[in-house]
Amino acid sequence: MSTGSFTPEGESLKGSDLARAALEAAKASAKARGRVPGSKSKGRPADRRRRRWSGAGPDDRDPQPLGRIASRIAADRGWVAQLQGGQVFGRWAKLVGEEVAEHAKPIALSDGELTVQASSTAWATQLRLLQRELIKRIAAGVGNGVVKRLKIKGPDAPSWRHGPRHAPGRGPRDTYG
Repeated sequence: MSTGSFTPEGESLKGSDLARAALEAAKASAKARGRVPGSKSKGRPADRRRRRWSGAGPDDRDPQPLGRIASRIAADRGWVAQLQGGQVFGRWAKLVGEEVAEHAKPIALSDGELTVQASSTAWATQLRLLQRELIKRIAAGVGNGVVKRLKIKGPDAPSWRHGPRHAPGRGPRDTYG
């Protein structure tokens, strides 16, 4: 018993000739049913190219690191300036140095003006003298234009005017003389 097929002329086909004959028969059958040979699904056009792998080079379809995705989202939504301002607060000690960070802390950043509160009036004076250098250090670490000016405040003194037992008047004064 032979495993080959026979042509209309009665010849026996084997190997690649048998495969070619089967392919031609399948194409003729598909054409008779109204299908276009080469199209793989009903809804897609026949000339659409197969989606290819990205290969060795980088591609948008490759998995992306989380940091790159977060940067892209921040840029798309316009959050870059706020994030740079947040870096000033988060990296304060590295930006200005350990000694300055020990005696001063950032309070607010608004329209390029960074408000810094010093631990003493002497440090407030020192920060005013170092103001230009601090702005340069911050610009080098975070980016140009994030901080344009520094507003330096001294320590907060206790107020006698606030509290649950406040009495109207001038407050504690010398009453003996």
